[in-house]
Amino acid sequence: MNESQHVAPGAWSPLAVPMFRAMWLAILGSNIGTWMHDVAAAWMMAEATDSPLWVAAVQSATTLPVVFLALLAGALADIVDRRRYLLWTQAWMCGIAALLAALAWSGMLQPWSLLALTFALGCGAAMAMPAQAATTSELVSRDLLPPAVALSSISMNIARSVGPALGGVVVAQAGPPWAFAFNAVSFAGMLAVLWVWKRPPDAGRLPREHVGDALRAGLRYAAQATVFRAVLARAASFFFFASALPALLPTLVRRDLGGEAATYGALLGCIGVGALAGALLLPRLRARMDRDRMVLFACLLQAACIAATAALTDPTLLGAVMLLNGASWITVLSSFQIAAQTSVPQWVRARALSLYIVIFALGMGAGSLGWGALAQHASLRVALLAAAVATALAAVWALRFRLAAVESLDVAASAHWPQPVVAEEPEGERGPVLVTVEYRVDASDRDAFLDLMAQLGRSRRRDGAVQWNVLEDVASPGTHLEYFVVASWLEHLRQHDRVTGDERRLQEGIRALQAAGHVPVVRHFVGGPAVAAATRAHRDI
Repeated sequence: MNESQHVAPGAWSPLAVPMFRAMWLAILGSNIGTWMHDVAAAWMMAEATDSPLWVAAVQSATTLPVVFLALLAGALADIVDRRRYLLWTQAWMCGIAALLAALAWSGMLQPWSLLALTFALGCGAAMAMPAQAATTSELVSRDLLPPAVALSSISMNIARSVGPALGGVVVAQAGPPWAFAFNAVSFAGMLAVLWVWKRPPDAGRLPREHVGDALRAGLRYAAQATVFRAVLARAASFFFFASALPALLPTLVRRDLGGEAATYGALLGCIGVGALAGALLLPRLRARMDRDRMVLFACLLQAACIAATAALTDPTLLGAVMLLNGASWITVLSSFQIAAQTSVPQWVRARALSLYIVIFALGMGAGSLGWGALAQHASLRVALLAAAVATALAAVWALRFRLAAVESLDVAASAHWPQPVVAEEPEGERGPVLVTVEYRVDASDRDAFLDLMAQLGRSRRRDGAVQWNVLEDVASPGTHLEYFVVASWLEHLRQHDRVTGDERRLQEGIRALQAAGHVPVVRHFVGGPAVAAATRAHRDI
């Protein structure tokens, strides 16, 4: 982090940070290898079965593991050393890719074993994704985070430009085993970069959360995070329907167009080139229109591309459509990724990103199977046209979930709560803990106060409260008592570390509404064995 402090913010500035640059290049190589694997696996399955459902199942085998494992992976990525964790996941994927290459060379790779090993590779990717995404904020300073996230999208789409085309050429000229072997080498490159990364040890003063507690905390946060939920809703409304094109394209090329692996790879390369061009144009687009309108236009363009794919039979024209498809895809994907990254604080970022990844994978995996099944029982053209109409309708429906609110959030840790003042420090696991805050509000400010308290209640629940409410003293109108319950003393101490700049401003607004001369009074009550002395009131909120 320190080496990036003096780098001026800009679209390419994060690449001036040596460790980010090395990681970016390694991820680029790994993404190229993954695309080469996808081309080789899809083409092998198309040659072996000629079934749209089986070919679509290859994409599902890659993405569905994320649905089952990403939440666990996100919790682990937030509570363990991310460098060691990523070393293990990359070693797993390197081994699986090498096994795929060996079986393909020996002629022992059958449809079921291809699916099984692709699923195993997807499991490794699912376990690595949240940690890899959350690592970005460790490699660059906060002001460089937005361009760093955008560069990650550019890396993915450079790979999408090069990987499929390279994979198509390798499969056509040398065979699928060589594509699988390149993928194994790309994971070895990631291992090398992670090995030399000198990640600072975690400086947290509190013990690590247990995995189960971390999972519950992440889900609880997402349930109360309005803006982040909007990102998930928009993602869910897009990926399921937009998955039709990548899922059905291999069969369309081979069966309807009579093309070869090189043709399929070239069309995927066109998608990548369009995505790269779109990523470079995104800063200008963001300057001219708000995020929600930009995503709407991109979704409608995606729907038009899917419909055009159903209607066209000329590979050259399809290549032009794939360019537009790539540009619209990166506009949507980059907007969602940046919104997901910047709408949550650091302490829960990997878990939140894992939820986003689950939505992405579930949409792509289930959508691929669904559109593949429709294509098998009706036709490819019918499935693509149905997906195009559904994508457009979903884009209009999703307008109710606004992404623009992300831009006004301040989720940086504020550290404005002083540590509780106690007569004797309770044991960390002791609980439950009841925290009360007494307020006094004039009658003229009551409605404004209660509106702010409703927002504060969501904040308390996001940060760990299992119960929350605010009550008014019937004998003394204007005297309000807020209370919230957390599971243990240790969990309450974690609340102190989790409060953000937005929550600080919210609490300052509540303080400003207090009656003249009154300051909110805070008390802590701890369950379990009797304390040696009563917990003293203090003013930490």
